[in-house]
Amino acid sequence: MKFSEKWLREWVNPAIETDALVAQITMAGLEVDGVEPAAAEFSGVVIGEIEAAEQHPNADKLQVCRVSDGNETFQVVCGAPNARAGLRVAFAKVGAVLPGNFKIKKAKLRQVESFGMLCSGEELGINEDNDGIMELPLQAQPGQDLREFFDLDDQIIEVDLTPNRGDCLSIAGLAREVGVLNKAPVTEVAVEPVAATIDDTFPIEIEAGEGCARFVGRVIKGIDPTATTPVWMVEKLRRSGIRSIDPVVDITNYVMLELGQPMHAYDLATLNGGIRVRMAESGEKLTLLDGQECELNNETLLIADHQGPLGLAGIMGGEGSGVAEQSRDIFLECAYFNPLAIAGKARSYGLHTDASHRFERGVDPELQVKASERATALLLEIVGGEAGPITEVALEQHLPASRTVKLRAERIKKLLSLDIEADEVEEILTRLGMGVSADGDSAWQVDVPAYRFDVSLEEDLLEELARIYGYNRMPVRTNHATLKLTPQPEAQKGLPDLRRLLVARGYQEAITYSFVEPGLLAKFDSEHQPVALANPISADMAVMRTTLWPGLIKAMQHNQHRQQSRIRLFETGQRFVPGDDGLIQDDVIAGALFGTCNPEGWTGHKRVVDFFDVKGDLEALLAVNGDANAFEFEAAEHQALHPGQTAAIKRDGELVGYVGALHPSLCKELGLNGPVFLFELALDAVMVDRLPAFSELSKYPGTSRDMALVVDQQVAVAKVLQLTREKAGEWLKDVTLFDVYSGEGIENGKKSLALSLTWQHPSHTLNDEQVNQFFDAVVTAAEQQLGAVLRS
Repeated sequence: MKFSEKWLREWVNPAIETDALVAQITMAGLEVDGVEPAAAEFSGVVIGEIEAAEQHPNADKLQVCRVSDGNETFQVVCGAPNARAGLRVAFAKVGAVLPGNFKIKKAKLRQVESFGMLCSGEELGINEDNDGIMELPLQAQPGQDLREFFDLDDQIIEVDLTPNRGDCLSIAGLAREVGVLNKAPVTEVAVEPVAATIDDTFPIEIEAGEGCARFVGRVIKGIDPTATTPVWMVEKLRRSGIRSIDPVVDITNYVMLELGQPMHAYDLATLNGGIRVRMAESGEKLTLLDGQECELNNETLLIADHQGPLGLAGIMGGEGSGVAEQSRDIFLECAYFNPLAIAGKARSYGLHTDASHRFERGVDPELQVKASERATALLLEIVGGEAGPITEVALEQHLPASRTVKLRAERIKKLLSLDIEADEVEEILTRLGMGVSADGDSAWQVDVPAYRFDVSLEEDLLEELARIYGYNRMPVRTNHATLKLTPQPEAQKGLPDLRRLLVARGYQEAITYSFVEPGLLAKFDSEHQPVALANPISADMAVMRTTLWPGLIKAMQHNQHRQQSRIRLFETGQRFVPGDDGLIQDDVIAGALFGTCNPEGWTGHKRVVDFFDVKGDLEALLAVNGDANAFEFEAAEHQALHPGQTAAIKRDGELVGYVGALHPSLCKELGLNGPVFLFELALDAVMVDRLPAFSELSKYPGTSRDMALVVDQQVAVAKVLQLTREKAGEWLKDVTLFDVYSGEGIENGKKSLALSLTWQHPSHTLNDEQVNQFFDAVVTAAEQQLGAVLRS
């Protein structure tokens, strides 16, 4: 909201400068966004009167004017199309300095001398009007300084109010705050009831009481359509960011800025039957004052007559019923609308008006009659006419209930750490417009005024005391509390460790949206029906993800389209899987790979990443918890993965994730360059750590033996390794697969697995007999359980 500092000082005038006033308002919670002068700097500009205007002898678009400053007459060459005899204008005499340090000098234009300049509003930095020279009212006296005439030595202050402080969206509300902060008297504008001189009224019906609890109307007949808005009002409106339109509209805007009550005036001749405040019917249409045609829905509160809609309640009036140049009789509307009935409605129609801005935040429900009387007095003063009696319809059951809040002195001390005298507490609250009465020796009963929608609890009153007392005066206290360190389970691995490992292996962390496109998600998980969003941001973000792969694939597409040849992404986050007991939110870690195995370099080979590279990364990730042998990879199938390059990852027999190549057909459908590899693991399974236990290092040498087992191609190496660890005895230190061979010398359908086994005893060196016994146990078990044959 913008306001004129001088207008505010007409109500309350503390003995402080502008900078101090701005700082004070900001510290009270009404943040000031900016301060600017009411007009640009200029001097030497006076009011002039054009006595004559004749065509320039040497130019078609110039006129030679005789301009009087009340004492002398000057010849001025002017190119403005609206320059004419009898006009009062802004006259910059020779020696004047205009904005931008532009000095006016005697000049000769097309061989005709010119002694000064006739100025537009834009040239003086007063407004943006550059269609011609400023046209001043006839009451402007030639010779008077223009800055003095418009009272331009003023500052325009813009405040950014929080939604809870709708009571400060007016000069009256701001003045009340400044008066309290400075303990200065507030001189309110005198509003006296205007006696009715005619008996004309217009019927009012409220059918939607929950949205409109009070409606005040008044008929005013015989206004002067030729009247103009006085300069003082035009300037106050301009400095508040509102353009002058016509006297009736200007007066309603002025009262809104002054008291905080939006109003509207209708052309009485266009109304039929009576005013009806009702909900709109689906399909009704209304053309607004700005020319926009709206198709209404049945959740919109309307001002209507017996023929149809007149305007959107609390937002904007309709085009057909507004006051126009030919209007002689008007109906003045002033109403209280429930904030919940107006909130969001303007935005739903692509609108935001000064009225909706106030009604959404709450307007004083007791202000309507006062605002009507104030507007009536101004109308009769400026446009004349005769006023009828005020018609008021109020539904008390729908008006906000009065509020009384108890304030305890002990709570002031405890929550604010302040020892405020009882008299000062009462003074602050009273100056804020609240009724205060003692409730015993250390408490008060506080009656909250109707315009303070934000005060309903004791904590709200404490906030008011802190604001007015001054945050800078609040004592500084250091909180003392016993803080217990949160225990970190030794068997729980930290997520940062997993992230660091993947980053060290060339991955980059991605953060994608939890909302994905339904069609894309179905390509990766058709088993689960995802949770749909009630109000999605867009069609591409309509459901909750049940896997992290769609987001990573979108990131992969984005990078491939930008010629990235090596992509390694991982993400940690939640997936949202519907279950029998409600929504299951699992923490998972997922990744996507594409491109070469190693970064490009002069020594490197441009080998493309394959399944075993990804499996190796996962094995390193699973080894972080110190119990990599608890996991096993089994050949599996997944709808989004390549049938021959997919593995299920299990821990102690329980499925914890998948790894594999993206299915070629899906890769082609998504426009990806392949191959692309994916993995996803449940974090709970990965982050459970094995507790470290000390075992003494053996000082005796270890013994190694190699064996080559011929097994069927379908036999997984993991099965062979698992069997070897089980049968090779307790002193087995390590088993390593160092060769896989199939070809000449090996039967078709078979493969040779070469293993290296190492044993080490903690108390002595193992002899050949002991090692042979372990070796034979492995071979026998492999022959019996896997159909293996020891290769000679």
